[in-house]
Amino acid sequence: MSIAGGRQRLVVIGGDAAGMSAASQARRLRGPGELEIVAFERGHFTSFSACGIPYWVGGQVPERDRLIARTAQEHRARDIDLRMRTEVTEIDVAGQRVRARDVDSGTEYWTPYDKLVIGTGARPVRPDLPGVDAPGVHGVQTLDDGQALLDTLTGTRGRRAVVVGAGYIGVEMAEALIRRGFEVTVVNRGPEPMSTLDPDMGRLVHRAMEGLGITMVGDAEVTKVLTGADGRVRAVATRDAEFPADVVILGIGVRPETALARAAGLPLGAHGGLLTDLAMRVRGHENIWAGGDCVEVLNLVSGQEQYVPLGTHANKHGQVIGTNAGGGYATFPGVVGTAVSKVCDLEIARTGLREKDARRVGLRFETVTIESTSRAGYYPGAAPMTVKMLAEVRTGRLLGVQIVGREGAAKRVDIAAVALTTRMTVEEMTALDLGYAPPFSPVWDPVLVAARKAASKVRSG
Repeated sequence: MSIAGGRQRLVVIGGDAAGMSAASQARRLRGPGELEIVAFERGHFTSFSACGIPYWVGGQVPERDRLIARTAQEHRARDIDLRMRTEVTEIDVAGQRVRARDVDSGTEYWTPYDKLVIGTGARPVRPDLPGVDAPGVHGVQTLDDGQALLDTLTGTRGRRAVVVGAGYIGVEMAEALIRRGFEVTVVNRGPEPMSTLDPDMGRLVHRAMEGLGITMVGDAEVTKVLTGADGRVRAVATRDAEFPADVVILGIGVRPETALARAAGLPLGAHGGLLTDLAMRVRGHENIWAGGDCVEVLNLVSGQEQYVPLGTHANKHGQVIGTNAGGGYATFPGVVGTAVSKVCDLEIARTGLREKDARRVGLRFETVTIESTSRAGYYPGAAPMTVKMLAEVRTGRLLGVQIVGREGAAKRVDIAAVALTTRMTVEEMTALDLGYAPPFSPVWDPVLVAARKAASKVRSG
């Protein structure tokens, strides 16, 4: 199928990182005379940083538009027919067309495609609880969500906030609320915050958050949201307690937004994300690609599919998809699971496998945990840092690293990310020629100290 004049049409569903990166890259490779590009976005904004919303809410980013990488007008200036406030409601794979609906007018129409990109992203987990839709209860996924939360924060006279969930969004929003002068309680289903860490490392985050004035409540599942006579939220209830709240933020996580794909019969994985090959093509479909938070990716350490909704991957997926849809060739080999976050001055980082991940895939491993500092101990500003490392028994292959510390801690995880990608052993890591000067590191960087200890333990084991 080709449109008039022999041009092909590329249709993109989703106007954020993966979708618009794909559209932009395809346009770089193919001009308007060769490829028509039509993109649909159901929201008010395109190409924005959802990761930056907590810092906008917290005041570090002064205005919303700083989070928009490229506006709809800028995309259109590059000959991309971007249709905002337009939701795709159906994919007809056999007929190679999509049904779109104008959100404001309700008008529906079909658009044929030669090539299709699915970048539908993720949807926040919103538990089915009494009162969860009450005024004052907020999810944080889009810029509209961020603005609605800011309106509540500035409009409420009370200063009590409850954050439900202690993952990345939860701890980042806790910081934003502390910065705005709220009393913050974080209610978490698990015993420790940051389930992407092992519990012993999560315990360090727990203590630090409490030291910052945040009340941490673990092993607590929210059962209902209580409202006042005015219908607004007044508290969050668990089985054992009630926590007063003038505002509630849901930070429980996200799931892949794949209802369209499921209805179209496209292949989904165990986590509900679309399955693709190395070229980001949807498996079994030569002319359909998918990327971003709606897909599952290969974990290069475990060898299994994993759901990792991060903007870094979404942008890379888009580049790969756009190259392939534009007639070139590119691949996305997979991830090692690197992520960093912070709550106030506490930095949190992880890459590779946790202990339970390694056990799940049948790996035998040793663990070591070391205490060090971000700079030479005698240099002003040296801050404590804890590094945990997992290494495979017998082979000594690095399996994972977790870091919790103050300034200068988190980005050290990139050393481990490179080592994991290249399948280095902990013994090989000890010889890495890393930069050293007292303002930046001890003479033995903390990651290398952990590698030395891990290498010794693997050898003796």
